[in-house]
Amino acid sequence: MVGDMADHDVIIVGGGMVGATLACLLGQAGVPVMLLDAAPSSVNAETAGCGPADLRVSALTPVSQRLLDGLGVWPSMRERRVTPYGRMRVWDGEGTGEVSFSADQAGLPVLGHIVENDVVVAALDARLAELPTVRRRFAARVAGLERSDDDPVLCLESGERLRAPLVVAADGARSPLREMAGIETRSDDTGQVALVTSVRTERPHGGVARQAFLADGPLAFLPLTLDGDERHCSIVWSTSPTKTERLAALSPASLGAELEAGIGACLGRVTPTDRAVCLPLAQRHAERYTLPGLALVGDAAHSIHPLAGQGANLGMMDVAVLAEELLEARRRGIAPGDEAWLARYARRRRGDNAAMLCLMDAFRLLFGARHPALTLARNLGLAGVDRLGPVKRLLMQQAAGQRGRLPAACR
Repeated sequence: MVGDMADHDVIIVGGGMVGATLACLLGQAGVPVMLLDAAPSSVNAETAGCGPADLRVSALTPVSQRLLDGLGVWPSMRERRVTPYGRMRVWDGEGTGEVSFSADQAGLPVLGHIVENDVVVAALDARLAELPTVRRRFAARVAGLERSDDDPVLCLESGERLRAPLVVAADGARSPLREMAGIETRSDDTGQVALVTSVRTERPHGGVARQAFLADGPLAFLPLTLDGDERHCSIVWSTSPTKTERLAALSPASLGAELEAGIGACLGRVTPTDRAVCLPLAQRHAERYTLPGLALVGDAAHSIHPLAGQGANLGMMDVAVLAEELLEARRRGIAPGDEAWLARYARRRRGDNAAMLCLMDAFRLLFGARHPALTLARNLGLAGVDRLGPVKRLLMQQAAGQRGRLPAACR
């Protein structure tokens, strides 16, 4: 049964980094929020950031860091484990072109931080527990969505029905809620699969994020520091399904040798320290971000190729903008599910996200091309960018999340 009155002002479906961040932003402003998580329980706060690194990591920009710091969760994350990087090296494995970025050139203390996803979620969980207007439920799977002229109603697998003026889908790239709402997506099959694992290297990473564009896809070595040891990296190798399958079947020693060769042996011997996981890669973009009483955020609205590490940051910006608009609506006495007001969020975010998706697709196609003329052009282009200070600063500001009008929570 569902009553005549809404259970909460906002129901967020999806308790990962993006959904939990939105719950914190609204909850600390006193908005009644329910956060539904399909997982049976939260991450283990005792083990998050301890021992071996979690396979799932994100490269968080300084803008995302400011957002999390404003929520009071960054100090907890830092105590657990975050790895700052002050330099990035990007090169063409098929030629001589290379470009390097440094925090000093960008006028920033760091270019970003590599953070395990469970570290972020554990810190957000602790903050959510302090917010009296936020209620969190685990093992809560949505089976249906009923929309009418009234508030939307969520039907859970348990048979329970929940009503709210606004439902937010933060339930991932294959968002069931988005499908229930009938929102179409534009999909681009990249033809690649990501091989993800963790490794120990012979030489320390020195706080440098490295990415080599190889013949069949980009290979990234993302720096991790475990117990003060800088000889650890998170690996994301985006390549063909056939090659990914072959790599995943290799022995640890053989996989380490392939990774060492792929990165040009710049870190010495490479030894895998965890299993290798294969993740299909596809870029998706929702045809629309909102309907009356419904909003999409994060991967539910857009999923992006991991070569620039921007997926989590785009989601963080989504929820910062959505929260800002919802709090302004609340101040004016406007219902959170008001279609015209939700459109303000969509206008502020859809264009930026679309531009980033197009940019990543262009990079993927350019560096995937084997034509000699294109190989020469991109190598000359990389070398040219490396010599042009103003262009490099602009690119670094973009990579750091300094794009357009930032919401107050990110300034």
